[in-house]
Amino acid sequence: MASAYVILTNKDGQFRTELCDGLHAVEAHDYFFCGQRRARFVIAQLQRPVKVAIVEDGDPPLRNLVPSKFLPGFDTLEAAREELSQLVNFGTLDVRLVRIDASELDRP
Repeated sequence: MASAYVILTNKDGQFRTELCDGLHAVEAHDYFFCGQRRARFVIAQLQRPVKVAIVEDGDPPLRNLVPSKFLPGFDTLEAAREELSQLVNFGTLDVRLVRIDASELDRP
């Protein structure tokens, strides 16, 4: 399997996507809408097929494992960045991405 890149999403108060062995965070961006942070996007390098944990906030939290083959993949980091830009661009609305340090997110 050639390395691929995926975009993982964490929405405050709704759900988070957990990194795992075989999924390495390359970049992370906080998404702001009208001045408020609404989500965090992580561009991760998929080093091998994995099951990605998506944890829904709640009491108790719900954990779903999604095979990486069902995630949209991108051949290059640049292609993933372009897709992320497309996802958050809404004409003249007040939206912005702020890059954050992804190294603290990467954990096996």
